[in-house]
This record gives sequence, C-alpha cells and structure tokens, in this order.
Amino acid sequence: MSKTQAQFYAVKDICLQIFESKLDDYGTAWRIMRPESITDQMYIKAQRIRSIEGKTETKIDEGIVPEFIGLVNYGIIGLIQLELDADESLELDKKTTLDLYSSYYENATKLMLDKNHDYGEAWRLMRVSSYTDLILMKIHRTKQIEDNLGITKISEGIDANYYDIINYSIFALIKLIIETT
Repeated sequence: MSKTQAQFYAVKDICLQIFESKLDDYGTAWRIMRPESITDQMYIKAQRIRSIEGKTETKIDEGIVPEFIGLVNYGIIGLIQLELDADESLELDKKTTLDLYSSYYENATKLMLDKNHDYGEAWRLMRVSSYTDLILMKIHRTKQIEDNLGITKISEGIDANYYDIINYSIFALIKLIIETT
C-alpha cells in the first residue's frame, strides 16, 4: 500500500467515525434532502472554509478541519442520494448505509490513485487554500449542472464533481491532520 493510500484510509477512519456517530444520533434523516440541497450544504461548508482562511480571528472556534470532514461526508451522502430513488425508504439500516459509505469512499480512493499516477502527486505541492478554491469551483459547476437539469454537452456529471470535492477535501485533511502529527 502506498503512503498516499494509507493516508487516505487514515482520513477515512476520521470521517467515518463522525459519519457513524451522526448516523447513530439522527439515522438517515439526510435522505429527505434533494441533491440540490446537498450541494448547497457543501457550498456553505466550503464558503466557511474560505472565509476562515481570510480572517485572523473567528467567532466560532472550530477551525476548518470539521468543515473539510463535512465536505467528505456530504459528498458521499450526495453520491448515495444520486444512486437511490427518492421513492425509496428514507430510513436505511445502519449496515446498508455504512456499506454504501465505504463503497463510495473506495471509489474515490481508486479515482485518486488513478489520477495520482497520471499527475505524479502534484496535490502535495498545492496549498490548502487552493483546494478550497477548487472545491468552490466544483460546487458552482455542480449547481450549474443541476440548474440545467443534469444536461451537459461535454462535461462530466454531478457525481464526478462530488468525487473531486471528496478527494480535494481528503487532500486538505491529509495536510492538516495526518502530516502535522
């Protein structure tokens, strides 16, 4: 297993622990959300990160790490929502939900490994603030695709943008948590 893959799994442990704790508290209440609402939630988190990055002090002392974790988890929630019919039950059992989570995290990891092979780990030379900007751009692209009812001429779909947001967030978390400890 490569260093990067091991770091991805270390971040998964952190994000999954938060996801599972919230699953225990709230169940799958997020199933009621339309994809557009999930995208808007992701926008709020990314915009808060950008706002914090530009300030010398904040009123809420949580920092940006929880927001990047939220972006990973909302990205996976978004992918689950795209897969499941809106008519399906709002409540999913815990095992099914965690299996879906792990499946989408694995897909994101495979995508990262494929891109990493081609790009040569260029992400390691980037600033965390650049990930924030790329995430905001991907969210704006997603919103445009949603406003166009999913129709694109040449671009990838909503799912591809969610995967990129997940991976950029994981890169940020690796730099902010894993590489600083």
